[in-house]
Amino acid sequence: MALTGGEIRLDRGHDGRVAYLTLDHGKYNIITWETRQVMADRFAEIDADDEIKVVVVQGAGEHFSSGGDIAGFMEVDPIDFTDLGQNVTAPARSPKPVITAVDGYCFGVGLELALSTDIRVATKRAEFALPEMRLGMIPGSGGTQRLARLIGLSRAKYHVMTASRINAQQAGDWGLVANVVEDRAALDAEVERIVGVLLGFSPLAARTAKEVLDKGVDAPLYSGIELERKAYSMLRSSKDFAEGVAAFTGKRAPKFQGR
Repeated sequence: MALTGGEIRLDRGHDGRVAYLTLDHGKYNIITWETRQVMADRFAEIDADDEIKVVVVQGAGEHFSSGGDIAGFMEVDPIDFTDLGQNVTAPARSPKPVITAVDGYCFGVGLELALSTDIRVATKRAEFALPEMRLGMIPGSGGTQRLARLIGLSRAKYHVMTASRINAQQAGDWGLVANVVEDRAALDAEVERIVGVLLGFSPLAARTAKEVLDKGVDAPLYSGIELERKAYSMLRSSKDFAEGVAAFTGKRAPKFQGR
């Protein structure tokens, strides 16, 4: 089943358990002001659907996204920029694991979108950049903050302030992406491999792990450890944990229900 609207396609696979969001707007998948809201709307639909366990974000064609509709942004009223980044970064707020498949360009708001997801996989030809300085602007949808937390402040300052590109090897070495693969076919295969792994786990545990990692990383160490401990204690009483233990001791595959 495919639902089309705006510049983002929503398809479902794996018996409805996986949502595939595909940027599809010309050769470079330019992200317009409307695309941002469509992304938020898609994630609202996904987050409300208990059948969906994993989300994949990808680009149609040769590139993930070259960035935003620069000329179009000049037509937006300045007051509308107050909440900039709250829509395109919806993946960060989703309780579900979100994977991004990057091939070709991943620039500007396209990179900010990818940075707001949980797991990024790229091809060897992928390139990453926040080129806003070339326009007399800075990234405005979390790019400076998320990039600095992933690759370090010094590297982030260099690449943001000089608008320099990051190649796939650097992205892999620095932790911007989890894996780098040969080409698009290998990218699709690797994403499906990760999807298969995630589908085999408890949705409740996956949601909790994401929340603990995201909220704990900015907290002092012992605050993060306390958050982890309390989350662990909560999961200890879940039916999924009981099922996991029973499956392990019974030497069988678990059947998690997300409870």
